[in-house]
Amino acid sequence: MALTRHTLQKFGFAFLLLGLLVLSIARTAAQDFLDPEKAFVLQAQMSLPEKISLRFKIAPGYYMYRERFSFELDTAHVKLGEPKMPTGRVKFDQTFNKEMELYFTDAVIELPISAWPSNIAPESFKLTVNGQGCAEAGLCYPPQDFVLQLTPQPSAAGYLLAAQTSGSLFERIKQGQLSDLLFGSDDVGLAQLLSSTGLLEITLLFFALGLLLALTPCVLPMVPILSVLLVGEEKHVSRLRGFSLAMAYVAGMSVVYTALGVAAGLSGAGLAAWLQTPWVLGLFAVLLGALALAMFDVYTFQMPASLQTKLMAKNSHILGGRVSAAALMGALSALIVGPCVAAPLAGALLYISQTGDVVLGGSALFAMAWGMGVPLLLMGLSAGKLMPRAGHWMDGVKKFFGILLFATAWWMVTPLLPTWAQILGWAVLVLFAAVLLRTFEPLPQEARFGAVLRKTFGLLLALLCLVWVVGVASGGRSLLQPLGHLAFMQGANSQGTAERGATSAAAQLAAPAQGSSLKQQLLGKQPAAAHPTFQRIRTVAELDAVLAKSTRPVMLDFYADWCVSCKEMEAFTFVDPRVVQRMGQLLLLQVDVTANNADDRALMKRYRLFGPPGIIFFSSGGSERRDIRVVGFQDANRFTATLDRALK
Repeated sequence: MALTRHTLQKFGFAFLLLGLLVLSIARTAAQDFLDPEKAFVLQAQMSLPEKISLRFKIAPGYYMYRERFSFELDTAHVKLGEPKMPTGRVKFDQTFNKEMELYFTDAVIELPISAWPSNIAPESFKLTVNGQGCAEAGLCYPPQDFVLQLTPQPSAAGYLLAAQTSGSLFERIKQGQLSDLLFGSDDVGLAQLLSSTGLLEITLLFFALGLLLALTPCVLPMVPILSVLLVGEEKHVSRLRGFSLAMAYVAGMSVVYTALGVAAGLSGAGLAAWLQTPWVLGLFAVLLGALALAMFDVYTFQMPASLQTKLMAKNSHILGGRVSAAALMGALSALIVGPCVAAPLAGALLYISQTGDVVLGGSALFAMAWGMGVPLLLMGLSAGKLMPRAGHWMDGVKKFFGILLFATAWWMVTPLLPTWAQILGWAVLVLFAAVLLRTFEPLPQEARFGAVLRKTFGLLLALLCLVWVVGVASGGRSLLQPLGHLAFMQGANSQGTAERGATSAAAQLAAPAQGSSLKQQLLGKQPAAAHPTFQRIRTVAELDAVLAKSTRPVMLDFYADWCVSCKEMEAFTFVDPRVVQRMGQLLLLQVDVTANNADDRALMKRYRLFGPPGIIFFSSGGSERRDIRVVGFQDANRFTATLDRALK
């Protein structure tokens, strides 16, 4: 117990030093740049009953981009006309690496707006003006939203116009907008929020966003790893001991996660892609497999005495539950298992890359990592209650977590394997679990209910293994429907011709992407005529050529085999009939960044993406729709709304 308290004191002292360092950096950081709301001030008025005059007052030493302005209404009853924008000064811009029109002084934009329909009751609505500017000294701000509220005037033509602030961050959370900040997948909006909110509010917000991320697949693989550390204790785990191990694990995870995020933001490189190469995934899978074998007492996971003396304290070994080992495993988990590009992470990385503000961006990432670790901390705190005391039950629990470790290791390497090998691997794993449950041993005459239940579950696992093996042997490639192809065997020939004809017709508009989608792998079917097909893009030049020839709106999808959220989008979003119908109106392009080569990195850097999933939209003329982009997973309902905006 004394050792644990001493360890906690060391952690507390370390975090105190870290906090003082952050505060000192923040205090001495240069304050030469204006806040965006002071550098770019919007004044709006109704110049005519059906025309809005938008005057942007730009501070000296700052400028705004003419082509970066966009306008959007939140009502379908009113339409906007073509904005009349002043001519700017043409200058080569290093940020976008091309010549652009810039506004260095006040800019007035005249925006036509239709009258409110007389047959509809008047109601207030919002006009969102989006623009972006920079400082001549070298700082480029994220795109900013300026929100105006318009109220139809029944007694007179026109609208009553008022500027509307978004309110404080706490007011937005109180209004139920926290989930929108996470699941809205708007990295640009979050970057803008970072630029206009204080350090305390940002820290609290990203901690809350981390809590929501803890409910996603980003954190699930870490659960069995921490469980092994808790179960590996040779004695009963007290609450204080379990909490200290969990805190060390989360500390290691959060420090590495933050460091990687800051480095990625400053360099513009992908956070996860560098760490998802086959040899790195394979190495970490082998490590998890070795830990799993130790859970079955195949050997005692302990370093040789000579290495222990040099690298760790005496008797230090991972399964002994040492705090240093927990921190090491947390760091490794953040490196390999943890990176998961969602909107909060992408927003923080985008903010760091555009402003270079490491203190605020890094604080947001650090707070988010601790929010993600809250379930792990609760697991450690409750270890004394949840973990059974030493005895026969403990042996069963160790084997259970050993199976979880094997499953995590296999899950990590499945993107590198063909579908049939993935299925056979899962079949072997469930068969191994059935053997551990003594499924094939006879029950005693007076077997208890628990023994009968255990054998029943084991038989189900054995049956699942048999179905998977038969499915693979008969040509099936489906994990969820391993025998589904047999039911359609008789009609396969007749349907095959129609499908090939439809696919060929679709190829004239968009060539199918190489490899099968996750839905094809899960259902064991070839894509039907209505299933969206993607044309694979490999280089920036190839993309520019396709965009120049496109006569339809374009959707560009960034994908990787190791991206969990990408596969979720394929399995649950892209197959929805509403989504399929709308995607059929778009030219669908896809960039596979699994290899993370120079061309992949150039494409991601061009669109300020730090990893998949990311979806960029373009108009029929090939211009990027900067007001619409998706980072992270979106369900079918939200993605349908996104597509509706893209098709306007």
